[in-house]
Amino acid sequence: MNAYTSFAQVYDAFMDNVPYEEGCQYLCRLLQQYGISNGLVAELGCGTGTLTELLAAVGYDMIGIDNSPDMLDIAQEKRSQSGQDILYLLQDMRDFELYGTVRSIISFCDSINYITNTEDLLQVFRLVNNYLDPNGYFIFDFHTQHYYSNILGESTIAEDREDMSFIWDNYYDEETCMNEYSLSIFVKEEGNSYRKFQEEHFQRAYTLEEIQALVEAAGLEYVTAYDELSTNPPTEESTRIHVVARERGKNPESNIKTK
Repeated sequence: MNAYTSFAQVYDAFMDNVPYEEGCQYLCRLLQQYGISNGLVAELGCGTGTLTELLAAVGYDMIGIDNSPDMLDIAQEKRSQSGQDILYLLQDMRDFELYGTVRSIISFCDSINYITNTEDLLQVFRLVNNYLDPNGYFIFDFHTQHYYSNILGESTIAEDREDMSFIWDNYYDEETCMNEYSLSIFVKEEGNSYRKFQEEHFQRAYTLEEIQALVEAAGLEYVTAYDELSTNPPTEESTRIHVVARERGKNPESNIKTK
């Protein structure tokens, strides 16, 4: 089963521990630090649009990009309820297209780790550079090898709630740096019956050095990196790292239009 298909129906319920409000405040501080207090911002891997909605509410003109139609269906439902003017695009970040350039591109909640091939990730970064305004900023995060190896590793995580429960079977391969997890979700329906959803997910662990090399190979300027939701430098114990990169010129062969 493709990732985030049936699971999209219960995704928000199981992600209620993700600090989206704090993440929005953190991203806003970074964007403003680099002179971006308004204008067009595109989010890669926007999922059900929770962060997209928050950023739109504080004044950014948001574009949400995701390759799951089920997740975007939920994002569009949220948009209809909030009335926010958000453009959602059903696209794979490895070949996304925009109508022009944007002031910033962001990616939150380790979407980058789902790009498991380095050539594919290089292509994502190249597209980001092409679709950024001159000197525009790319802000994204990724989970570290320490997180996959020492926090998740080979483990089983289970949680039982009143109306739903899940079992997460995780496996991390130290040699390939590939993390695989199987999700089994049970959602209570009428009576005592439960509907079961199953999905397989794959992510790749990257080092900061690998990320920096790919960022620069794509034509972006690597600016800095921070430990999770802070302005502290990352350490060997960091589980999530935020990276800031800047546009520094287009590929002369690119036919992408600027505003």
